[in-house]
Amino acid sequence: MKSKGVRTIAIATALLSALGGSAMSAQDKYTVKVPGGLAFSEFRGYEAWQVVSISQDGDLFAAILANPVMIDAYRAGIPGNGKPFPDGSKMAKIHWSPKKMETFPAATVPGALHDVDFMVKDSKRFADSGGWGWAVFEYEAASRTFRPGTTADKPPQENNARALRSTRTTTRRCMWQRRPDSSSRAPAWTSMVCRRSTTS
Repeated sequence: MKSKGVRTIAIATALLSALGGSAMSAQDKYTVKVPGGLAFSEFRGYEAWQVVSISQDGDLFAAILANPVMIDAYRAGIPGNGKPFPDGSKMAKIHWSPKKMETFPAATVPGALHDVDFMVKDSKRFADSGGWGWAVFEYEAASRTFRPGTTADKPPQENNARALRSTRTTTRRCMWQRRPDSSSRAPAWTSMVCRRSTTS
């Protein structure tokens, strides 16, 4: 039991360190924008948002964060009460490559930053995509800079902010997956899930 507690503390410490480190860049990341889509500056201060969950997406680790508007909505019972999330709700999903923790090798923790995904609720601005806008910003470790995702990336990022995006063969929808045992006191969503389906 003691070992499990030490491991939990070690992982939590590494996550906090990684979140702090994600703010370090050789550029002013808030000047980066997806052409025709969302700007990084619309999510200024996301590193300090509340962490609602961590997950592993394939080969990457991820932390899901929500802004105060989103957290207040969770606590009010949304979406379980059938009401929609209010405009201004924002979420961030930060991806890192995993690594073994140097001081506690039994723990696998976030390593190099990979990318940052954002979602925002704006019913008027994104009326054609369910009210949600989406963007991904890839991190280039060599230059310590962010860049907007492109159609060459996996998954591809088009020059728009639609949460539902299509290429010639693939449709990708991003949504939040609900934790079955959640209560109204805590965020009920464990991960931002992006599913792909092949079309003809």
